[in-house]
Amino acid sequence: MRAVVQRVDSASVEVDGEVVGAVEGEGLLVLLGVTHDDGPDQAATIARKVCELRILDGERSVLDAGAGVLVVSQFTLYGDTRKGRRPSWSKAAPGPVAEPLVDAVVAAIRERGVGVATGRFGAHMRVALTNDGPFTVLLEA
Repeated sequence: MRAVVQRVDSASVEVDGEVVGAVEGEGLLVLLGVTHDDGPDQAATIARKVCELRILDGERSVLDAGAGVLVVSQFTLYGDTRKGRRPSWSKAAPGPVAEPLVDAVVAAIRERGVGVATGRFGAHMRVALTNDGPFTVLLEA
């Protein structure tokens, strides 16, 4: 499992012209990719790291700050561009495998008391954000 985590002042995701998830104010945008051999252990690890990363202003975590998280599934994080001009998506888990694991990450973050908004799995989404810093890190589990 792979997550690109961005510290944001605000972030939102839109599907068909409708905002389906947003974080207003300080928080994190998490772009989340799943590969074939991921499972519940990787979902729990990513959720823990997202909640405990001390990357908000003043070296605080979202738990410390009471900040929100926007999670957006993104299979393209497993795109392979080493050959040719078209990415290969063979390392990305198919929807029936990936969707429950994305849901597990969201549920595990919520269980820790963090407010979580999401995109819509498999939809064409438009993500808007104001990256604070800019500050972006890559998590892998």
